Amino acid sequence: MKTRLERRTFLKGMGTTMALPLLDAMLPGALLAAGTGAAAKPPVRAAFVFFPIGAIMPSWTPEKTGADYELSPTLAPLAKVKSELLVLGGLTQHHARANGDGPGDHARSAAAFLTGEQPVKTSGANIRVGVSVDQVAAEQIGSKTHLPSLELGTERGRSAGNCDSGYSCAYSNNIAWKNPSTPVAKEINPKLVFERMFGSGDERESAAARAQRIEYRKSILDLVAEDASRLKGRLGQTDRAKIDEYFQSVRELEQRIARAAAADESRQAKRPELSLPEGVPGDMTEHIRLMYDLLALAFQTDSTRVATYMVANEGSNRTYPMVGVKDGHHTLSHHGNDQKKIEQIQKIDKFLVGEFARFVEKLHATPEGQGTLLDNCMVLYGSGIADGNGHSHHNLPIILAGRGGGTIQPGRHVVHPKNTPLNNLFLSMLDRVGAEVESLGDSTARLGQLDG
Repeated sequence: MKTRLERRTFLKGMGTTMALPLLDAMLPGALLAAGTGAAAKPPVRAAFVFFPIGAIMPSWTPEKTGADYELSPTLAPLAKVKSELLVLGGLTQHHARANGDGPGDHARSAAAFLTGEQPVKTSGANIRVGVSVDQVAAEQIGSKTHLPSLELGTERGRSAGNCDSGYSCAYSNNIAWKNPSTPVAKEINPKLVFERMFGSGDERESAAARAQRIEYRKSILDLVAEDASRLKGRLGQTDRAKIDEYFQSVRELEQRIARAAAADESRQAKRPELSLPEGVPGDMTEHIRLMYDLLALAFQTDSTRVATYMVANEGSNRTYPMVGVKDGHHTLSHHGNDQKKIEQIQKIDKFLVGEFARFVEKLHATPEGQGTLLDNCMVLYGSGIADGNGHSHHNLPIILAGRGGGTIQPGRHVVHPKNTPLNNLFLSMLDRVGAEVESLGDSTARLGQLDG
């Protein structure tokens, strides 16, 4: 007799719970869509990936529109998944503009990015903007998953004080806002993200489980091995192979997190004068990739269906030595048309696109249901600034990856009319995750042309 499993099936052991990817045994029979006789589809997920300071737009923007467009030099790393992308032009965040508030475009661009609201100019406690699209979704569909939403980043940053021309640091360092005065803090420590995803719902039990793993150096997979063995004995060959592949990817991720933490501890031991956050990788590329991989795992296990990821804080002055850029990103962005500085920024732009491409390729290579994990995702990659030198906020650099459960036709470069609100796209994304609202921020309508 064929085993049927609920989608929210967990493996358990010693205070640890572990979600499973979508298996064939979860699809037929008990999960038939009501009244249709068709197997229930996998859920649609939405992620919002933010990169700071905009891009060199002539190198970002493809020359042609439609399906026969060619990737621009900056977008070239996305070649393997070009057919899974919508490159969207013409979108604007009007409330990232000054609108009478003077300088502070970096802070405004991050605060307005997912809200479409004008942030109150203050460096005090009276911060106020709007509710971000991810939190609108989390409010409506978050109860269906272990984590209502997941907020990731690679730079902590201050949450108070003046970070940009009189704007609070809370604006520059957050894109997720639970309500107009409360940002949702992002997590930059990969280990803590992993434990949020796979720890017990009982905080005391979770702490005990973490202590157990540290003491005996056990993997989370070892703790659920007995339950997994029983389950595999009831499944077909395809599902057994899926679980083995999934376990391997989880174990590899755990090992990478452990190595990163150990390397960080070693650096701290050698350079005690440098204070580094515990468990945060010192290697920037590895840090960026770990957070992307954790996001992929969160979607694969249906731990959450809504996520944000700040690849760096707005106004970040990081250097990118891995691509030969030794000057700070923000400093370079005020290039004054200096060609050498522009070339340095182009290197940063392409590097960050390359890391995003690796993430999209991973989603595309992960089977789910009758297709891939990417088929059931919408992953927005973009910035609240177009030109970092001129601080413009129209024709933003925006990419949407994935097919939204079959409701999006990718593989195109689509340019919308000038000053089309970015929040129009958010309304369309909310519809597809099952969190419909009438309006959001400065939205005027649903965004057209997503389905062809």
